[in-house]
Formats: sequence, C-alpha cells, structure tokens
Amino acid sequence: MKKVAILATDGFEEVELTSPKQALENAGVQVDIVSPKSGEIKAWADGNWSESYKVDKTLSEVNASDYHSLMLPGGVINPDQLRMNDDAIKFIQTFFEQKKPVSAICHGVQPLIDAGVVNGRKLTSYPSLRKDLENAGANWVDEEVVVDEGFTTSRTPDDLDAFNDKLVEEVMEGKHEEQHA
Repeated sequence: MKKVAILATDGFEEVELTSPKQALENAGVQVDIVSPKSGEIKAWADGNWSESYKVDKTLSEVNASDYHSLMLPGGVINPDQLRMNDDAIKFIQTFFEQKKPVSAICHGVQPLIDAGVVNGRKLTSYPSLRKDLENAGANWVDEEVVVDEGFTTSRTPDDLDAFNDKLVEEVMEGKHEEQHA
C-alpha cells in the first residue's frame, strides 16, 4: 500500500488538506498528517479559524523513507511556519533527493523555496508568489495544474479537482528518475 505524508501545521487552508487527503484515501492510499507539533493542528477556512485535525505523526517521528510521496497544502500561515522549521525543510529536501513525487497547492510551495528545490522547475502557485518563485529560479506558469517529473503544483482551491487527479496519478506512478532538487 502506498503511503503519503501531508506536511502541515496550524493555519493550513482546510479544503487544501481535506480534499487531497480524501482523494488519496479513495484511491487506497494511506495518508498521515505530519506536523512539527503533536496533538492537533487548526485549519483556516473562509477567513477564520476552522476545525482541528489530529496529527498522525510528528516530524521527529518520521523520515522521507517512511513514505512514497509528500503533499503540501497551502494557506498563508501554515507555509510561513513550515519554511522557518529546519526539520520541515530537511524532510522536504529528502523527498526530492529520493526522487519521490512531491505536490503542493496554492501557498504550499513557499517552503520549497527555502528547501532550494524550485530552481529550474516548471510550476504554478497562488499568483502572489510568482515573483518569489521566479527569483528562486522557477519557471512559473499560470495553469490549473502543472506536473514536472513527479512534482505537481496548482494555484488555488478552484483547481483541486485537477490537482487531486494528478496527485493520485503521480503517487501511483511512484519514483521519477528525473525528479531532482
């Protein structure tokens, strides 16, 4: 059975975690919510705090070798917290080093800038991040979903259907030899 880590902390965009998680589980994939903190993390939805979700594993309990793929939901608060966490950055980098599929939606790409894995990669994101990504060497495009050798990105929750389809497809395909940091 395939296993996917969803890396998140407080302030993730609720539907950007719940929708991909459901799509993966519907495809028979085991999904763990991985976070720097234990217990629960709180979602953000419609401009306010929303539900809390159980953390399955903390970053200190796992490594990339435990999973077939990594998924990063957006939100404004969540990625900003993750990009300042050295353990989260190392966890992300290791998925790229191991040539495993990585996916991110909306602001979920921000920690990837700090992980140093976007240079030369074709991707998309929430439009306000375009300059940050281009400055980090990414080839930013305004498309619903972009796949670059196992690296899948989308812009906003409006793109979730297309994102989820590609996310599941890439997880099922497995490692991509052209995946690189």
